[in-house]
This record gives sequence, C-alpha cells and structure tokens, in this order.
Amino acid sequence: MSRPRVVIVGLGPAGPECITAAVSEALQRIRHRFVRTERHPSAHVVGEATSFDDIYESAATFDEVYTTIAGRLVEAAQAHGEIVYAVPGSPLVLERTVRYLLDDERIECQVLPALSFLDLAYAALRIDPIEVGLRLIDGHQFVDASAGHGGALLVAHCHANWVLSDIKLAVENASGDEPVVILQRLGSPDELITHTTWAELDRTVEADHLTSIYIPSLGAPVAGELASFHEIVRRLRAECPWDREQTHQSLAKYAIEETYELVEAISQLTDDSDDDLIGELGDVLLQVVLHSAIAEEEGRFTLADVAARISEKMVRRHPHVFGDVAVDSANEVAENWQRIKSAEKQDLIGGPVPRSALDAARPGQPTLRFAAELLGAAAATGFDYDDPQRVLDKVAEELDEVRERFDDTDSTRFFDEAGDLLLATVAVCRVRAVDPDLALRQASTKFADRFRILERLAGERTVDLATCGEGAIIELWRLAKSELDRDHPRG
Repeated sequence: MSRPRVVIVGLGPAGPECITAAVSEALQRIRHRFVRTERHPSAHVVGEATSFDDIYESAATFDEVYTTIAGRLVEAAQAHGEIVYAVPGSPLVLERTVRYLLDDERIECQVLPALSFLDLAYAALRIDPIEVGLRLIDGHQFVDASAGHGGALLVAHCHANWVLSDIKLAVENASGDEPVVILQRLGSPDELITHTTWAELDRTVEADHLTSIYIPSLGAPVAGELASFHEIVRRLRAECPWDREQTHQSLAKYAIEETYELVEAISQLTDDSDDDLIGELGDVLLQVVLHSAIAEEEGRFTLADVAARISEKMVRRHPHVFGDVAVDSANEVAENWQRIKSAEKQDLIGGPVPRSALDAARPGQPTLRFAAELLGAAAATGFDYDDPQRVLDKVAEELDEVRERFDDTDSTRFFDEAGDLLLATVAVCRVRAVDPDLALRQASTKFADRFRILERLAGERTVDLATCGEGAIIELWRLAKSELDRDHPRG
C-alpha cells in the first residue's frame, strides 16, 4: 500500500511570472491545496486553499509554528491521499516545514523546485556567492548559524524590526560603521534596496515578510572567540600528550578544583578589576569544552548539544519568563523549579519518583553544605532537638568517642567517629544559620595568614621550625595572632 503523498511546490520570490510550468500543472491537477502563508505576491495563484497564517498568531515559538504546520499537512495527506503544499520561494531554501515533511516516514514527498530569492539577491548585489564565500542563514538563528564565520552573510526571514535589532545586538564588538544592505520585495514593482550601516540596521526601514539583509563582512565573527577556543581545545586533544590522555574520569578532580578557585575569585572580587574572575571563569569553561571535546571524539555529543540542553532546561524551568505562568516572588520561582524538576525525573524513569524529605539536599555540592542541607531537610520533618543548645552536647559526645578511638589500631572505627564529629559540628552551624563551608574557608584563610606571619617571624629570629620545639612554635603563633589581630581588628 502506497503512502499518502505531499507535492511540495515553490511560488518563487515575487509575482506569478516566477512560477514554473510544473508548479502550475500541480496546482491545477491536485484538488486539496495548502499554502504556508497568503502573505506572498503569488499566493493567489494557488486558488482555493487552506493557509496556515492563523498558526503564526497562536503559536508561542516559530518552531511550534513549523511543527504544527507539518503535523496538519501529514494528517491532510492521510485523509485525502494526495495534497499540494505551496511555499514562498523555492521549497528547499530555508523552509523548515519542508524539512520536517521530508523527514516524516509516514508520507511520500515530491518537491517541485522554483526560482529562489537567492538568484534575485545575487543579481541585485552583483556578487558571485562562491567568490565571496557567502553563507545563507535564518534571521531567527543568527547567533548559532553565524558563529565563527567572519565572511559574507545573507540573512533571510528578517520580517520585523525586532529581528533586525536582535541581529545587531548579537555582535557585541561591532564598531557600527560596518556596511549592510537591506533587500526588500525583490523582483516586485516595489523592490527596495537600502544601503545602511550596522548601527542603523534596525532604524532605516520598516521590515516586512519579504526582507533580508546582506552583510559583506563582520569585523569579528559572531561567537568568534568561543569558536576559536573550541578549536584550540580540539588541537590540544590532537597534539598535546597530556591533553590527549585525559578522560572524563581523570578530569573530574580538576572540575572541583577550578570551581573552588572560581568561588575564591568571587569572594575577592572588587570594583577595581575583574581580571581574576575572568581568568577563573575561563578555567571552568576549559573543563566544559574539554569534556565536550572528548565526547565529540567518541561520537556521543558535542559542545553544541551541551549548550542546547541547558538552553532547553532554562526555558522549561522558567515558565514565568518563557510561558504564561505568573509569579509574585523569588520563592514561587524556586517552588516552580523544584516541581518542574520532579516532573522531569518522573518522565525520565517512567513513573513517580520515590520521595524522601532528604531529596531536597543536593549531593553534587561541597560536602559541608550537602551535610547542612541533609540536616536541615530532616529537621523540617520534626527530626530535631527541642532545645537548640542540645546540639553542643552532641558535639561533646562525639568528641569523647573520637578520643576513645584516637589510638585504636582499627583505623576504620576512628574514621567513622571522626565523620560523626564533623557532622555534629555542621549541625552546630546549621542551628546558628552559618554556612559551614564558608566558615571553614574563612578559618582556613585566617590560618594561612597567621602561618605566613609565623614563617616571617621565624626567619627574622633565625628560628628553624623543624627543630625549635613546640614551646617556641606556640610563642611564634601567639605573636603572629597578635600581629594579625592588630592589623585586621574585628568589629
């Protein structure tokens, strides 16, 4: 049994004179006709047809427009056996509905090409697209499609001034003087070709559904630095013995180290300089790109997949920004986030997620904070001391057990008791609403500052720390503490 058939025809870039004889024959022969939009100079030649202009008004995104159109066309083909679908220009030039149809195995597609707006654009611009290295892209995908490309660009689907604004703002380091040519209604009596500059791109004309722009060159390609960095990492993987040997597992420790160093740079951030923060963000980015490059070599995923996945997640988990959900506070945003996250997990495992009060704690964070969140989640169920002071008794109890096991030959028992003491200490921090990770970091920094002073004092007194004895070290530590407290008084 043959599959339902969709005959896809192009209406050309302008009036009926651009339509081919084959397209005209198909429009006359096939009874059930559909046209993507009636907003085209040749749309009337299709005759009585169903248009999809209403979907543009009701759909939230352009991708939803295209998938909805393709879905309806498949249903129509299944109902009627054969239909004709007319699109502006040539069917295989920036027609995403056509791409969806060609990929759908439920139907058979026949494509009847037509004159494209490209030929009219080349003639109007007087360029050879091969010689200038022209790249054709969709205005709605400007950032992704033009990434790393510094040559000539022909940007279609610039149907509104806000699209032109988004394109202009995507190139952060443009001077504003770069030349741009705006092409409108090519091949029609009111054809308009406007030469302008990057700075005036969205202010020169009123864009319509037959607007495209030609960019001879950009001073720097969109996302050029990121694309260049990606290539550097790829080369390191190919030519550097150390980078070539790395795996996801071997790099895991560096991800932790670089994240901590980023946190440290943030804690030291001032208004005077962002250099340290830029550097540490770059080190974290290196980890992301390295892991992506490894997966890319294995044919598993790419850096683009990583970016696409997080983009999808951010859109999905912010329905108050990208959807019609209304929120009144940051707390509501956090509640929605957790609810959506839980639903995602249910979809992933194909059923309800077993719930525990401890699920709110995030294991992928610093251990001290994870411990504090576990204790806080348990306390929220009532598993807590009636008297907060009792937590100090728990610390004393655990410390006594550590003392008992300190000289134990079974290191495993001491390991367990040391862990219990640390957890009890975290509980003290939780009761007083202190972040244990930040508290320990500050204490460690303070220790380092004091010890550096101690080293200096020992040098000034020609004291050898390795041989001077505990009494001398205690005295130097006291002096270092006094000096630090004098130079950095509290309160």
